[in-house]
Amino acid sequence: MSQWPLVLLHGWGAHAGVWGEVIARMDLGHMVIAPDIPGEDDAIPALDEVIDRLAATMPERCVVAGWSLGGQLALAWARRHPQQVAKLILVSTTPRFVAAPDWSHGMDGTAFSGFAGVVSANPGEALRRFLLLETQGDAQARAVTRKLEAALATRPAAHRSVLMHTLDWLRDTDLRTTLSAISQPVLVVHGDRDRITPPGAGEYLARQLPDAHLEWMPGAAHAPFVSDPDGFSRRVAEFCDA
Repeated sequence: MSQWPLVLLHGWGAHAGVWGEVIARMDLGHMVIAPDIPGEDDAIPALDEVIDRLAATMPERCVVAGWSLGGQLALAWARRHPQQVAKLILVSTTPRFVAAPDWSHGMDGTAFSGFAGVVSANPGEALRRFLLLETQGDAQARAVTRKLEAALATRPAAHRSVLMHTLDWLRDTDLRTTLSAISQPVLVVHGDRDRITPPGAGEYLARQLPDAHLEWMPGAAHAPFVSDPDGFSRRVAEFCDA
């Protein structure tokens, strides 16, 4: 594995426990760090402040991998602290989550607002729906759903306030204009059946980032590291060693 520690950032509505199978497959001599984001603070700061706090607690040089919202955090981290982030791994990531007139690879704004309403009224039901959407279309949808459910059950679910605040991050974040300034080597990993961050979002990242390589995970939906943990871990190891 790489000389640098590997930091794994989870996605919306999840926690670091989702990385369990990946961590188990990493070289035991290699430092792997998987923080929960945001932490347990009642007051949740703005996205950039979360990144700055995270950067202050991590090694001075590291490889950062992020899943979905975690990938957006990873991109912003690389932009704000370029000397700290040696390489990036973007898993099922998009520069903009919500669709716009000039962005067709996102969730419809009305659908997003409707989902936010469900989160506010019934967080548990919203998380259940989101989990099913994450695995919809996967060639192993039932098995992946069971694996994700088991991983998420290892820790308490996020509070309503955390879910709502991080939804605001997803609604407001648009990183498209910053991509050309991210010079680190980037591995883009995307399932070809992703219903949450469409494959077009992964293709866009691979085109716009100056030093990016796209790896498709055939048959995988939004959680390719759960669908094929061996294949995913191998790709990560090869990229970190390169």
